[in-house]
Amino acid sequence: MDAFYASAEQASKPSLRGKAVVVGGLGPRGVVATASYEARVFGVRSAMPMAQARRLAPNAAYLVPRFGFYRAISEQVMGLLHELSPLVEPLSLDEAFVDLEAGEAAWDEASARLVGEKLRADIRAGTGLTGSVGLAASKMVAKIASEEAKPDGLVLIEPGTERALLGPMSVRTLPGVGPATGDHLRRAGITTVDDIAEAGEDELVRLLGKAHGHALYAMALAHDDRPVVAEREAKSVSVEDTYDVDIHDRIRVGLEVQRLADRCVRRLRAAGLSGRTIVLKVRRYDFSTLTRSETLRGPTDDPAVVREAAARLLDAVDTTGGVRLLGVGVSGLADYTQEDLFAQATGETTGMEHAGDEGAEEPAEEQLTVVERRWPAGHDVRHAEFGHGWVQGSGLGRVTVRFETPWSEPGRVRTFRVDDPELEGAEPLPLVAERPEASVDGGGVSKGNK
Repeated sequence: MDAFYASAEQASKPSLRGKAVVVGGLGPRGVVATASYEARVFGVRSAMPMAQARRLAPNAAYLVPRFGFYRAISEQVMGLLHELSPLVEPLSLDEAFVDLEAGEAAWDEASARLVGEKLRADIRAGTGLTGSVGLAASKMVAKIASEEAKPDGLVLIEPGTERALLGPMSVRTLPGVGPATGDHLRRAGITTVDDIAEAGEDELVRLLGKAHGHALYAMALAHDDRPVVAEREAKSVSVEDTYDVDIHDRIRVGLEVQRLADRCVRRLRAAGLSGRTIVLKVRRYDFSTLTRSETLRGPTDDPAVVREAAARLLDAVDTTGGVRLLGVGVSGLADYTQEDLFAQATGETTGMEHAGDEGAEEPAEEQLTVVERRWPAGHDVRHAEFGHGWVQGSGLGRVTVRFETPWSEPGRVRTFRVDDPELEGAEPLPLVAERPEASVDGGGVSKGNK
């Protein structure tokens, strides 16, 4: 999918179409999840600190992600992929590999191109959004082709032409070559995929180590025999929050852990699962990350048990100096519970400490949960008089709302007190739907939807 989160926001908000949109965490430590193509013109990129994005594009619309909305669209797209083949391997909400041969959907270049074009048309018809398709004989090359096809395109790389295509491309084109590896190769005079092939496998092993060197050399020769693997079962369920300001108060830390435990159990139950191992994650003020776990004698989905286990694990963690991230997870999943063992733990507790974890924190659904009577920018609301809208911003006891729907003209803006009893959170509207029977005026008010 093309600039997925940002494109979904533009499609649902007529006033943002054709404008720079940035989606991500909006706090001091937030990072960009997705930027629209209009925002990318200014240099805004995914995983960039949000403060830097605001300096580059001060006039862009900055929105908090609506992961439930994106997931619903993703499920529609994944459904279309499953119609093509039983072998669909999702990589994220907006990307997947599909083995067309397994589904007998395509057998040569011409039939593959037809399937790809129809898929793009079906995605647009079903979601109102655009996707780009890469077609090739291997996963790696198909992935590269899809990047070359963006936005809103299709690229087919015929078998036998892969090395000629990849040769002049940057080493960063290959999967697994990030900034650090790219810089290491550049210092050795290796900047293109052809340079990797010419350097030889032994030299790459010397530079990068055995596993990475072998893998990179194979990719440079366009060798990739990895099969498309159908979606794997989840191994764990977890939630975590990153805080704008470090938490120093021990009681507050404990309350946050209890809240995270409850959210984790809700996700566990929604998936029809239970688990034996409770995991606590704490990232401290100095970026060191502690992980503690406790294994129960049987799987559980009881919130009281998970809360108690998480609290015991927290007791063993020193939070002096402050906490910037907390997480609670459950692993050792099963589709049943052992109620007679709910409160009985084995007492086996393990811990691992990692220092210097300085990676940028990706925005996650768990970080951005709506707190009661708070109004995250971009989220849906409904007013008793004015109908459906979305939050443009809030502060100083006021919330500004633009009233429009995916099917209306750009709507009017109104400001309310944050505790206005007639204003409430709402579910997102579908992007593609029949127009309401009642007319929609320029303010986006649908009488049929009040």
